[in-house]
Amino acid sequence: MHYYLIHIQYLGFRFHGWAKQPDLKTVHHMVDKTLPFVLGHDNFKTMGCSRTDSMVSAHHSAFELFVDEVLDTDQLLILLNSNFPPDIKALKVEEVTEDFNIINHPKQKEYLYLFCFGEKPHPFTAPLMMSFEENLDIELMKKGALLFEGEHDFIRYCTKPSPNVQSIRSVQISRIEINTTYQANFFPEKSYQYKIVGKGFMRNQIRLMMGQLIELGKHEITLEEIEESLTGNDRSHLNFIAPASGLILNKVVFE
Repeated sequence: MHYYLIHIQYLGFRFHGWAKQPDLKTVHHMVDKTLPFVLGHDNFKTMGCSRTDSMVSAHHSAFELFVDEVLDTDQLLILLNSNFPPDIKALKVEEVTEDFNIINHPKQKEYLYLFCFGEKPHPFTAPLMMSFEENLDIELMKKGALLFEGEHDFIRYCTKPSPNVQSIRSVQISRIEINTTYQANFFPEKSYQYKIVGKGFMRNQIRLMMGQLIELGKHEITLEEIEESLTGNDRSHLNFIAPASGLILNKVVFE
């Protein structure tokens, strides 16, 4: 058996997330549909490093390919991009060893949530950026974002958590910033990014965190309420999940 780590990026707007689902178009389904044309057979297995939600994009993600034969990594990269649809691109192919496990290998993930508010932006922004009609208090949201940094109990920030879920999580970076990462001539003059970095996140965790920041920006909740939501004393599920299409898996670093 030979093992290859394939770095990819994709626009998630027309996909129902990464993970395979019956009768739905997903990124993993498209990857496994493409590989038989590239390899000339279907005797392979693939495993992704992160399960993105429907409509969530990835500037940098990766999957592991398990196959019996030795592959030319340069040629594999060319063939993948010749056969992938336009909204998926292979960035790099590297051979890894048997002890590399894409799920358990230590890694750090960086996500960005792009948003703007006020005047409705050009429709072309829809796949990458969320727009909110209400004015948002950005300075207050910046203070709220900092509250998520460090180790906290994020049980309220997980959709339908399993009984044994590990809800104590550590967030290295949680910041609201001016968006300087993604630019286009149809983007609004000023837009923002919520940047969050950590080793792993639970189902809908980042979108629920963003939802709290949006409610804070609307003055519908307080900084104290966000602080209390991270204690684990109240385990009820938070209501507002920020829409998916503003979220981007920006970078995965394997340590």
